Amino acid sequence: MVAMAIVAAVATALLSSRDTATAGSDDLQTAAVTPLPSGNTGPSGLPLPRFVSLKTDRVNVRRGPSTAHQVSWVFARKGLPVEIIAEYDHWRRVRDSEGEEGWVYHSLLTGRRTALVTPWRKDGTLELHSEPNDRSATVARLETGVVGDVVDCTGEWCEITVSGYDGWIKQTMLWGVYPGERID
Repeated sequence: MVAMAIVAAVATALLSSRDTATAGSDDLQTAAVTPLPSGNTGPSGLPLPRFVSLKTDRVNVRRGPSTAHQVSWVFARKGLPVEIIAEYDHWRRVRDSEGEEGWVYHSLLTGRRTALVTPWRKDGTLELHSEPNDRSATVARLETGVVGDVVDCTGEWCEITVSGYDGWIKQTMLWGVYPGERID
């Protein structure tokens, strides 16, 4: 019998105190993304809203779009997905998986697509499948809060890579991709 890995969330804090703001560049990823029907674009010419990820392990999130604004909290996890919901000059207003919002400098963000596994759950695991269906073999079990690199999304399933494991998970179990979004 093949041993199955359980991929756990990293024990480091996702973010430092929310009472204490800045995040990544809008580097476009090379993967093709099917745009959502919103039709909104920001001053950068890129769609709003859109998902990106943090470029570094330490990203200040500010109360407003300049360094003159107070830091609200600090993200402490490279690769964490955030949603850009507004743009002002070189600043991006981002929303995290908990619904918190703040401003981040664009060069601290990257277009690399990542996703959080069921951040709305307190605990539990989900199966990472070898194919985009529930009947396929289980590659690994993923704990809540694990971050994976998004490889492909069909609109119903996403292929992700987590800690060296590659497989498929239902798109509705991820935060960092939109419902029905296709990524090639």
